[in-house]
Amino acid sequence: MVRDFAEKEVRPVAQHLDQTAEFPYDIARKMGELGLMGIPFPEKYGGGGADTLSVVVAIEELARVDISMAITMQANVTLGGYPLWLYGTEEQKQRWLVPLAQGKHLGAFGLTEARGGSDAGNPDTSAVLDKGQWTINGSKSFITNSGTDMTAFVTVLAATGRRPDGSRETSNILVPKGTPGYHIAPAYNKIGWRASDTHELAFMDCRVPDGNLVGQRGAGFRQFLHVLDYGRISVATLGVGLAQACLELSLDYAKQRVAFGQTISHYQAIQFKLADMAMEVELARLMTCKSAVLADQGKPFALESAYAKLFSSETAERSASQCMQIHGGIGCMAESPAQRFYRDAKILTIGEGTSEIQRLVIARQLGC
Repeated sequence: MVRDFAEKEVRPVAQHLDQTAEFPYDIARKMGELGLMGIPFPEKYGGGGADTLSVVVAIEELARVDISMAITMQANVTLGGYPLWLYGTEEQKQRWLVPLAQGKHLGAFGLTEARGGSDAGNPDTSAVLDKGQWTINGSKSFITNSGTDMTAFVTVLAATGRRPDGSRETSNILVPKGTPGYHIAPAYNKIGWRASDTHELAFMDCRVPDGNLVGQRGAGFRQFLHVLDYGRISVATLGVGLAQACLELSLDYAKQRVAFGQTISHYQAIQFKLADMAMEVELARLMTCKSAVLADQGKPFALESAYAKLFSSETAERSASQCMQIHGGIGCMAESPAQRFYRDAKILTIGEGTSEIQRLVIARQLGC
């Protein structure tokens, strides 16, 4: 179903959306109507009651055609929905998660800051509780799905005090769009994922009720690390889908392009590139599916999701580079999907935990 939707609705406009950086509201709403925004959430919260592996299948099929649409869905489900599903109160779920899962609204998560980068657990953004109200001050960078007309809220990681040992306490607080003091900067002009909505956010004496605290006070970063484990599975899937697209595009071109009297698919140099791409795509897919199955079985999956995110993102980057090389000069033209894949691939090694952070996660899981 998702492949049919991606081929008929997304592929015809993917190049145009990349060139114009327009957010396609019609496609986003159709994804909601198909149930893609609520796949893993229980039916009583507007979702499909499916598993993580089903999320993987859907994201791969979207990313195979246009990663901007895939990240729109992925970020809404994992970053927008999972914090509420895993840690929200019943009232929060009914008010915010249900319309998100139904695809009527989009949600975002404000984690990254310009100064912090990968040091996400040490935010400059602060929140002070006084007379039942949180007053939030600070800013967040590179926040997906944060500025569309469909966006309903952002959940912000903020420093909310000090623990007895002097370390910083962090908590997650939901801020509805339109709250006074909550400002959304113009969309970033990105090299890739151009049809995905991404903004810097600023909070200046932004006040929300104490009831907007998501989960336990002081557990914000720990909660988000758990959400990020699911996010790594999803971002790994983005890499699988993009690498698969690079393989298919390269194989089709190699079978058509004639040089020195025969198609270039006859030459061993090209065959080896295609063989490596095919092998790495399959390995990335298997590792990603394994981490999803472990999550669905309730088993630890932090290590496996880091494996999957690291290998899949770097596989996509290598595959996109080889795709450009196989296409030669034609791949450098704006009309070619090859150059779009090449630009889109780079972000995968940075977003939701850089390759360096994934290696740190893996090393620590190994007991280093």
